[in-house]
Amino acid sequence: MSISLSPFTKEQLLPQEEKLEVARHKSELFIGIPNETSYQERRICLTPDAVNSLTAHGHRVMIEAGAGLNSSYSDKEYSDAGAEVTNDTKKVFGCPMILKVGTPTLEEIAMMNNQTILISSIQLKTKTKEYFEALSKKKITALAFEYIKDQDGSYPVVRSSSEIAGIASVLIASELMITNEFGKGLLFGNITGVPPTDVVILGAGTVGEFAAKTALGLGATVKVFDNSITKLRRLQNNLNHRIFTSTIQSKALLKALRRCDVAIGGMRGIERCPVIVTETMVEHMKRGAVIVDVSIDTGGCFETSEVTTHEKPTFIKSNVVHYCVPNIPSRYSKTASLSISNIISPFIMKIAEDGGIESAIRCDNGLKHGVYLYHGILTNKAIGDWFNLPNNDINLIVF
Repeated sequence: MSISLSPFTKEQLLPQEEKLEVARHKSELFIGIPNETSYQERRICLTPDAVNSLTAHGHRVMIEAGAGLNSSYSDKEYSDAGAEVTNDTKKVFGCPMILKVGTPTLEEIAMMNNQTILISSIQLKTKTKEYFEALSKKKITALAFEYIKDQDGSYPVVRSSSEIAGIASVLIASELMITNEFGKGLLFGNITGVPPTDVVILGAGTVGEFAAKTALGLGATVKVFDNSITKLRRLQNNLNHRIFTSTIQSKALLKALRRCDVAIGGMRGIERCPVIVTETMVEHMKRGAVIVDVSIDTGGCFETSEVTTHEKPTFIKSNVVHYCVPNIPSRYSKTASLSISNIISPFIMKIAEDGGIESAIRCDNGLKHGVYLYHGILTNKAIGDWFNLPNNDINLIVF
């Protein structure tokens, strides 16, 4: 009996060319860290320790003089860590890779060379169409801190900033209870024989979770409101402490606000944060109560909120003290800088180990997710839709 072989089997039997994995060559990076010029931005991307780690691996870091001062890092510390310190801003922006917390201005983009790699925050709601067009003309490859994903699918920089903002909101409220003209001398906490501080938190996300942890640690009574039962359940589990939780219902929320000493807004929205607390509700709050609206970055969840500054952070409306400063983590610039540096520096090292940005984003989907411009091509659909700009799927360009 004869056995016939199919054409596919015959082809498979023919000698095949050997396919070997192409070795990835390490790339030497040249990183520029300019001064932060964004309003109220005091953080820096890399600490001296992170710079030392990079220079020890053969990479060059050039930093503009004074860039770390707002985070309590001197030029000498960076110089000792192996960085080149210069007063020449153009020289820094001429580096092949730029690290910056705030987004560069149009004037700063003009100083960049073509094909520069930019890693910074994006702060989408403060951007204009011209910003993306300017980057595109220079064929910049740009990554946003907010979009970079970790291995578990989370956004590490966003979470870190939210953790700081949540803890800070309670610490700020405790300061204001001491100093505000209505409740001067009140201690945030639970002292024997004295009613505990009553705190209302809007939002059960990361800000709400860390605000609740801090408030509970100081002995306060905490009530958390959110329209997501899943988030409220997760919050209870993460706190390992049974607290009052509720969906947002006007009657229950008003009752809680009338009794509270501190109200913290930590809501998020797709575009603008939803307004949860009306002006009428604020009018029913205690005289001297404190509002810390962390959501002011996206519009604020209190109708009475107005943007304030780190220099003049509060105002009083309806006898209630309002703290509405955007970018709260910048107030704690050294802690926030350490956090950003610890998150970003491993990604920088990975880019170098993989042989450059192209290889790195092929190998790391989390890093690829952070790319919103690839050699001048817009690769983020949300940005494209927002500003009516043509965009491409990065997975069709890099694979």
